[in-house]
Amino acid sequence: MQTNEQELRNAQAFLMEHDDFLVVSHVQPDGDAVSSTLAVGWLLSCLGKNFTMVNEGPIPRRMSYLWHADQIIDLSENPLETTYKHVICVDCADFQRVGQTQKYFAEKAHILNIDHHPTNDGYGTVNLIHAKAAATAEILFDLIEFMGTPLTEDVATALYTGLLTDTGGFRYSNTTPKVMAAASKLLQYGVDGPGLSELLLEQLTYPQLRVLTKALNKLQLSEDGTIGWVSITPEDMIETGAANEDLEGIVNYPRNIQGVEVGMLFKVINDNAVKVSLRSAGKVDVAAVAQSFGGGGHVRAAGARIEGNLEQIIKQVVERVKEQL
Repeated sequence: MQTNEQELRNAQAFLMEHDDFLVVSHVQPDGDAVSSTLAVGWLLSCLGKNFTMVNEGPIPRRMSYLWHADQIIDLSENPLETTYKHVICVDCADFQRVGQTQKYFAEKAHILNIDHHPTNDGYGTVNLIHAKAAATAEILFDLIEFMGTPLTEDVATALYTGLLTDTGGFRYSNTTPKVMAAASKLLQYGVDGPGLSELLLEQLTYPQLRVLTKALNKLQLSEDGTIGWVSITPEDMIETGAANEDLEGIVNYPRNIQGVEVGMLFKVINDNAVKVSLRSAGKVDVAAVAQSFGGGGHVRAAGARIEGNLEQIIKQVVERVKEQL
């Protein structure tokens, strides 16, 4: 088994020895996925490399302040005309999380897999996986320091964004002394910590507030009050004018109810598929629950896409969580 230093050295070699990279993150990217994509892009630009940053869909509007955020290509609107032999996947717990971007991977493409999910199966040609890291942004902070590339305010802001969002504003259990030390160093480069907290964690759009109201009106609890869940349908999204990014954080509301051990959000994708997000207070390993449905994630935060109708899936997932409890 390789040490962290060996993995960092292998990742550095991958970046130094190749060129013309495709940089991708997971579908419906969150703060860590977007900031990690841009941090990799920034590092490649420092190395004088050619690269293209893509995602299956749009990035969250509130991430537009980040360095070159407008250069992440939305493949749903602007498909590429070529394939790439060298691919860098960031924050993708498994290969399927890259979504439709994989059709732009050349046959036998070489993949650098940079991730912090413990359920990652090491699908890369080169893997830089630190399951104890709070965010993929933390791993990239380590890589940039390991390579001796001087930080700037642009990349510091991206890395801080990833740390801030994946630790819930430095409130979750993954907020380690190492995370705080990294955040402290990033602030020295001019990162506006309070401003980013306000923008990313406090502000709500009107559609976000409306879709939250829809979700809370459908709040349900198990008989003993240890499991709570809400659901969102396509009709809810249309009626409220909400985008996928407006669902960020809704899963925490049932989880935050006193006595609830696992909170869940069920988002109906279509008549035959539902995406479930799970959050745990600590007693239940929701990554194991998600994996049993073909998903993955962390002990306290995980998710899966499940085929079937909403009512059946809610029943199945609630029963699986009850077994864990």
